[in-house]
Amino acid sequence: MSVTGHDSLKARRTLDVEGQRYDYFSLDAAAKAAGLGDIRKIGSGNIGATNVLRTGNKPLAAATLVLDALKGTVAVLIARHFWGEDAAFVAGIFAFLGHCFPVWLGFKGGKGVAVMIGVLLGLCWPVGLIFCAVWLVIAFAQKYSSLSALTAAVTAPIFAYVAGLLDWTADGGKFAAVAAVLALILIVKHRANIQRLIEGTEPKIGSEKKAA
Repeated sequence: MSVTGHDSLKARRTLDVEGQRYDYFSLDAAAKAAGLGDIRKIGSGNIGATNVLRTGNKPLAAATLVLDALKGTVAVLIARHFWGEDAAFVAGIFAFLGHCFPVWLGFKGGKGVAVMIGVLLGLCWPVGLIFCAVWLVIAFAQKYSSLSALTAAVTAPIFAYVAGLLDWTADGGKFAAVAAVLALILIVKHRANIQRLIEGTEPKIGSEKKAA
């Protein structure tokens, strides 16, 4: 039986909502099992890996990072398998939006770095690896996690477009557009960090100071 465009979009939305619910409740259960309580009441209150790392529990932070990334990758791969490349682009955006603005948490979610990595890896793995490389270079040089994420995100559309020129992906233009949308949302989610970077009050990697 054929699946219409409307049905496929509805299916992707359903998968995303269920993914949001599973993602949060899995993290919540893991945090409580580790004796950390409600992760939303720790540090910045963010459900992302960076805030989990502030608890000092590195294994849980690493698990959060991997699971967040997988959320983006799996959504893209499933959509591509059943509905094609355009559906994969849409699924990537929905997975990212679902993480940043989860229904189950009153639309207050993570900042999207790990999920963006996962989406990029699913759409074109070399671009995902380049994102990680840019993050690592800036993190090593400047010691700011937020600046590393912002730099990697802003440059991602460029590398996505180049990926099309190199035939790493079927449509570099659409890929670049998707990367630009994700980057824009990520920048908005980091607006408080940007303000602190401008003021010189943003905590560096390894700092004990907690930030929003």
